[in-house]
Amino acid sequence: MYELDIFRDGEPARGAELPPGVYVAGSGQRCRIRLDGPGVSERHAAFSVSPAGVTVEDLGSDTGTFVNAEPISRAVRVLPTTPVTIGPYTIVIAPAAAPETVPETPSGAAAPHPEPVPEPVPESRPTPPSPSPPTVREEDAATRSVKRQLHAALVERLDIKRLAAARTSPEELRRRAADTLATLVDEVRGRLPPGMDVAVVSREILDEALGLGPLEALLADDSVTEIMVNGPKNVYVERGGRLERTGRSFADEASLVSAIERIVSPLGRRVDESQPYVDARLPDGSRVNVVIHPLSLVGPCITIRKFAKRRLYDRDLIAKGTFTADMAAFLRACVLVRKNIVVSGGTGSGKTTLLNVLSNYLPPTERILTIEDAAELRLAQPHVVRLEARPPNLEGRGAVTIRDLVRNALRMRPDRIIVGECRGGEALDMLQAMNTGHDGSLTTVHANSPRDVVSRLETMVLMSGIELPSRAIREQIASAVDVVVHEARLPDGSRKVTCISELTGLEGQQITMQDLFVFRQTGVDPDGRVDGVFEPTGAVPTFFRELAARGIPLDVSIFSKPPER
Repeated sequence: MYELDIFRDGEPARGAELPPGVYVAGSGQRCRIRLDGPGVSERHAAFSVSPAGVTVEDLGSDTGTFVNAEPISRAVRVLPTTPVTIGPYTIVIAPAAAPETVPETPSGAAAPHPEPVPEPVPESRPTPPSPSPPTVREEDAATRSVKRQLHAALVERLDIKRLAAARTSPEELRRRAADTLATLVDEVRGRLPPGMDVAVVSREILDEALGLGPLEALLADDSVTEIMVNGPKNVYVERGGRLERTGRSFADEASLVSAIERIVSPLGRRVDESQPYVDARLPDGSRVNVVIHPLSLVGPCITIRKFAKRRLYDRDLIAKGTFTADMAAFLRACVLVRKNIVVSGGTGSGKTTLLNVLSNYLPPTERILTIEDAAELRLAQPHVVRLEARPPNLEGRGAVTIRDLVRNALRMRPDRIIVGECRGGEALDMLQAMNTGHDGSLTTVHANSPRDVVSRLETMVLMSGIELPSRAIREQIASAVDVVVHEARLPDGSRKVTCISELTGLEGQQITMQDLFVFRQTGVDPDGRVDGVFEPTGAVPTFFRELAARGIPLDVSIFSKPPER
């Protein structure tokens, strides 16, 4: 013989004795275990009781049956005191105790009476009787069940997919969803699990239905610079240049995949087994990379590189110690005098952020074209044309590459061309543009040092498929690129411009360069922060006289090498 205890917030506990047999639980009139509440199907689940034990099986319900807060897809053995969640109900089944060994106690079993559900039982069971699993575990199961039910009801009643397809603004969509969810919560308020924070749960449901679920709070946290999701249960962030694991997670892999779809679908991109990785962006310009099965063996992975909510200026980077005011003044002069600048660095070193800051120096009277794989740059100038590459469709056709866009940009009468990143054959077209009247162009390149930029550009030009001798390529690079700004992420997580170099020409087969400013590390403080100083090398740029001729004031003393200490 087994005992059944049913708990629901706001109602007294119910109990009954279960002899061997099959008991169907649901909202239907003919169910032997009657559960009348939101999220309970007419025939929801079946309990099979035998001397060997108890098993529970979901009967194809709409909201699922949960054992120990985990959804079940087949018949599962229920251990004594293991909570089973059906809608807002928590059910605990345990072997009945012998009447002579368990007298009337607050935590005992049902009274020794052969009839089910005797009247005094509710008074003798005010709370769930089992210390294992803990009561909070049972409440968690109930809360998760309610969240799933409210989420399903919200999606069904509001028809979110239809509203999204109708181009409803995000603000209006969230307002409607919040109003609808408030109505749904009011309908079941008296039956919510004890201790459930309605405001927190409502926000989580809205984030799950309209946003990126548990990532929304991290996206709103200004101290977080990068978010890394390694499967549904592992979410890491970068704060202050250091990685740390968060306590957040997705409910399951399906929830994570839904969040990915909400990122890539508005951009006309896709990610599936035939295209298991994709680059995308969020509405605020934050960069997103997604990798799914079969490439990822830990589940769907998302990497989000966040951008600051407000525009950054040179003074912000100076305050952070990325570079000095003298270095900023020199770079401003380079932009105004229309020098071609390449920003280099490793992954996560801050190249795009620095490119955005340099774009603040562009005159508002010029026509500027930005070309990117995923549009991240945010320019404040009034005359900006933003172009974004397009991946192939399901048939593998229709792709538009960065190289295609660079070629097309030359026919759009640009004053400046900004390529978010050169990583392939488009480097040749970018160099051609810089050499054919589009001075003052900007781009970024992955490289380990300014000298490495030259080698990387040469390699990328060869990737274009056009057979060119090495000397011809180097002549193109030496003629096109004027300044290389190299940025690095240091061991303490800080980003610094470690070198500003000028390409001065070609001597024989070798491109000549001179460093103008460098960062010299002097040590590490007790907290692990890198100590160092920014210093000019004493070299003066070859185009310094050109600055004065263009009416761009710059004090030559900023290039003076400091005295030896």
